[in-house]
Amino acid sequence: MRLTSFTDYGLRMLMRMAGEPGRAFSTADLAAELGLSRNHLAKIMQRLAQAGVVETRRGGGGGAQLARPTGEIRLGALIRLLEDGQSLVECFDATGGACTLDGRCRLKARLRSAEAAFLNDLDRTTLADIALEPAPIA
Repeated sequence: MRLTSFTDYGLRMLMRMAGEPGRAFSTADLAAELGLSRNHLAKIMQRLAQAGVVETRRGGGGGAQLARPTGEIRLGALIRLLEDGQSLVECFDATGGACTLDGRCRLKARLRSAEAAFLNDLDRTTLADIALEPAPIA
């Protein structure tokens, strides 16, 4: 299974935030530290805020921080949230895609099972397990 860059960047950002769970992070600071696009991180932050994973505050002293303890945030749930709308294969899409094998394909059920096993395995890991400490100052 390949995750989108949206999910990859979101997980990196959350791992960093988990390293200092009481701190409010700006998207600019996270983008600079992680070497990622600020605009891209802002979109990810918005989705995480809408889902209640992070809380955001505007203005001076504002930023985003985790809305729940890191031990309560499961990786499988995060990936489901960040990958929402991204089908593993075309035939998993809500429209069914343009697959000409529909009704005869025996692969689809195996792929659904593998995807579920992947996510269920990640549900056993929390954000606390993968927290990323601040980088040492050089």
